[in-house]
Amino acid sequence: MESQRRSETLADFFTSARFLIYVGHALSTWGDRMWHFAVSVFLVELYGNSLLLTALYGLVVSASVLLLGAVIGDWVDKNPRIKVAQTSLVVQNTSVILCGVLLMVVFLYKAQLNVLLGGWLLTVCYIFIITIANVANLASTAMGITIQRDWIIVVAGENRNRLANMNATVRVIDQLTNILAPMAVGQIITFGSPLIGCVFISCWNLCSMCLEYYLLRLVYRKTPALAVKGGKKDAESSEELQQLSTGKELDANGQLAKEAPATAGCCQQVAEPFRTFRNGWVAYYNQSIFLAGMGLAFLYMTVLGFDCITTGYAYTQGLNGSILSLLMGASAITGILGTVGFTRIRKCCGLVRTGFISGVLQFSCLVLCVVSVFMPGSPLDLNVSPFKDLLRHLMGEPSLPEATPTSTEPYGWMNVSTAAPDEMMPEVESYVSVSLLFAGVIAARFGLWSFDLTVTQLIQENVIESERGIINGVQNSMNYLMDLLHFIMVILAPNPEAFGLLVLISFSFVAVGHIMYFTYAYRCLRSRLFVCCAPEKAGEGQPADECEKA
Repeated sequence: MESQRRSETLADFFTSARFLIYVGHALSTWGDRMWHFAVSVFLVELYGNSLLLTALYGLVVSASVLLLGAVIGDWVDKNPRIKVAQTSLVVQNTSVILCGVLLMVVFLYKAQLNVLLGGWLLTVCYIFIITIANVANLASTAMGITIQRDWIIVVAGENRNRLANMNATVRVIDQLTNILAPMAVGQIITFGSPLIGCVFISCWNLCSMCLEYYLLRLVYRKTPALAVKGGKKDAESSEELQQLSTGKELDANGQLAKEAPATAGCCQQVAEPFRTFRNGWVAYYNQSIFLAGMGLAFLYMTVLGFDCITTGYAYTQGLNGSILSLLMGASAITGILGTVGFTRIRKCCGLVRTGFISGVLQFSCLVLCVVSVFMPGSPLDLNVSPFKDLLRHLMGEPSLPEATPTSTEPYGWMNVSTAAPDEMMPEVESYVSVSLLFAGVIAARFGLWSFDLTVTQLIQENVIESERGIINGVQNSMNYLMDLLHFIMVILAPNPEAFGLLVLISFSFVAVGHIMYFTYAYRCLRSRLFVCCAPEKAGEGQPADECEKA
């Protein structure tokens, strides 16, 4: 009897809307991570092992989300959920498939394209590749806002514990695919060729699109609430938003002042996205969770993570690819523990306190990174100008010595150059500094992911349903803005001697971010913020109301 009950419970779970969302999200993120990794490799391969196309692609993607985040979110808010999800899915995957086909054509006929029209035809192909890839990223942004910031809330219903568990599960899927998907497509490119990689990714997205489309329909049918979009919080907020979006005054009866009928001109249609952009940022600023969202965005302004910048610095400090892969694995495990820890801490201490505790944990671990700047083995040299390499480049001098490969072995469609062992690894006096740096970065992932989940759920619980899209769109824009600033910071001071200064600047931004969150949390809970094991009271976790009372 008991075993039959368990089997029925398992069967119910595997056919539930929650599980179907997990499967669809796993398929979507696997394809996204494969594509984001592969497109950078393809662009480097196409442009003669130069980072120019990859840098342009990154700049276009960041600028597009920064400028269009609010517009995308507004589109999500104003259209039916199923239409938004299906349109985003089809546009995203179709763009990746088209981009893959175009990349295959360029790989096969690059020599011929380079001759036609003096090479301009090849340049046009590069422009199309970057443009289509950017469209795919914008559609992916819309898909993320729709599923992770709206559908999950509706599927979880009023159960906040279920919402927290769903957020944590989705984040674990993100972290696993972030490691496994690039590894998988990397093996295909390495042991096959970039051409085979393009074919595989295009076929994957075609099959995944069909399956995800079917899963979306199933989730939509199993959750009738998805067919209904809620209105404003109250009539007053509706009137304020109406006045804000139209720029017109309301009369004494609360109705829009009557005007002479006029047809919407071309100028008004062109100005509409700019009004949406302005209204989105104004609405974001007026949210009760504004400081919490800004605190999360400030964490993106950092070199204290496992991105290409920190990896490149590690190479200059004598760490090889094998050690770095182990460190990335340890970082992923710590991040997964952080997502699991989030659900436990939240149950014991409440959602707002979880963010405060997570921030303290992350900040404490990053102190190791600050200490590493002044330890033996640190290349920090205040006598060397941080802008040395930039000035050399602007003056036309080579900033880096030319590499002299000792052997070149053809490997499929790629030429792999290898240098002598003595030239590949720089001499390092001590590994104490770099060891402390990565110890702090890895340990801080626990607090980072727990804090990220906290702010995500605060936005989910406190932003009204009709504004979820535009608020999350602006939040994405803020994240991209800070991420863009961190790349600009590295461009201005790229030499290893300045990396210690970048660590200190990053630590300062993280500190400011957590101070913002602390201000938000203290406004909500006052002195009760420090009673970590107090049971949740009615209304706690709904900080908007408490903030208003305060």
